[in-house]
Amino acid sequence: MSKKQSSSLSGIKEIARRANVSIATVDRVIHNRKGVSESTKKRINDIIADMGFQPNILASRLASKKTNRFAVVIPRSQETDYWEAPLSGINRAAEELKQYGIIVERFLYDLNDKREFSKMTEEVLAGRFDGVLMAPSFISEASAFSDRCRTQNIPYVFINSDIPDQDSLCYIGPHLYQSGYQAGHLVAFGLPAGKILIVNISKEIDSYHHLLRKEEGFRAYFQEHGRTTDKLVKIDIRNTDESSVDADLDWIFAVHTDINAIFVTNSRVQSVAHYLEKKDIRDKVLIGYDFLSENIDYLKKEIIHFLICQKPEEQGYKGIMALFQHIVTGASVEKNQFMPIDIITKENYLFYKN
Repeated sequence: MSKKQSSSLSGIKEIARRANVSIATVDRVIHNRKGVSESTKKRINDIIADMGFQPNILASRLASKKTNRFAVVIPRSQETDYWEAPLSGINRAAEELKQYGIIVERFLYDLNDKREFSKMTEEVLAGRFDGVLMAPSFISEASAFSDRCRTQNIPYVFINSDIPDQDSLCYIGPHLYQSGYQAGHLVAFGLPAGKILIVNISKEIDSYHHLLRKEEGFRAYFQEHGRTTDKLVKIDIRNTDESSVDADLDWIFAVHTDINAIFVTNSRVQSVAHYLEKKDIRDKVLIGYDFLSENIDYLKKEIIHFLICQKPEEQGYKGIMALFQHIVTGASVEKNQFMPIDIITKENYLFYKN
């Protein structure tokens, strides 16, 4: 078998595996033959587009033994295990693409340390990578890094949160404003009289921080539906250790004794749930983000009532694939790839996949 044939067959096998169909079915779709339902054809074509599969290009790629190096700059899992999911997706994409000479190197930084983020970006720039996947947790530092990537003609992809007007190859992640708006809609259902607490928990909250854009969407729901916003109170918790979170929550509940619902703008909703459990407070509606084991535990206990989840594993996977499509196959990449806004409850969490 020639290298070209081997490459094509390998790609078709992978497409067939993902679509859960036979190789013959994939072959029929590729060659536009009859005998495949429209739904199956769409599923296969979506996978082909997702992979950037082009048999002739990939065959010549294998023959030339050319390589490309992608740098991944994302936080490492610390106070929550959120970042394990995007990393899993990145690893999955790297495994699929390694046969085509794609080398993925990971630079994991402390989410509470912008100096470490900047150090990682300097290493990436010195390493002369062909593409970058980045979670821009620190707005000004990430903007400076993306400016230098543009200067060096290095395409870069944002996941999880974006920075507008930075000319990234694409953004893959939640629509931050809409996810906050959705949270407002959830809170509004059947909420008794009382105040709603918005909680941002992060050491870094810049003027355009992704948590604030969720908060903006949350507030907009109440404004647009004729509900008074003077019942919305807010606290920014910048020290994220347990004792500091507890102290700040003690203070806000002492000042506002009529809080009946809490919206936490990130995966650290578990910190608030832990506080409520310790204080044996069970009469608050609690909404937060992300399908994490500790969050699910509190969901099962009915301390957390809703989790908003937005496919972090797929964000990592699609980010690497976007770089591959652009750099290797020359295919166009959709500029904004918004993840679904999934609402997880005690009743449906067993059926959800990150």
